[in-house]
Amino acid sequence: MEISDIRRRVLDTIDHARKSAAERRTRADEAGREYELFLERIAVPLFRQVANVLRAEGYVFNVFTPGGSVRLMSERASEDYIEISLDTTGDAPRVLGHTSRGRGRRVIASERPVAARPPAQLTEDDVLAFLLRELEPFVDK
Repeated sequence: MEISDIRRRVLDTIDHARKSAAERRTRADEAGREYELFLERIAVPLFRQVANVLRAEGYVFNVFTPGGSVRLMSERASEDYIEISLDTTGDAPRVLGHTSRGRGRRVIASERPVAARPPAQLTEDDVLAFLLRELEPFVDK
């Protein structure tokens, strides 16, 4: 193979990688703006409503909003929580749910998308369905 062909292909690869990275950053920035609105308008109010219902039923959970996420956490054990945050590490930004439960000395953690939609298209129903699914192990006692 000619060195000129190799050089051209390497330069094409570098150019493609730069363009892809710039597009990914643009998508991540846009998703970040959409996600902030989603947190403010949908996720945080819904998490607070769920916490109020749980508290009325004798399950003591509080809502926290650490930088760029919302967390429903048990007052009894700090390792027991359900959290939503934005993941921009992949090609398409997505809202991830992270759940952590303590079982004796073990901590069981899981992570999965809240729904298969971009942040701007997530609804209250998507968030509530995720929360209810993840809440079951905490209230089955």
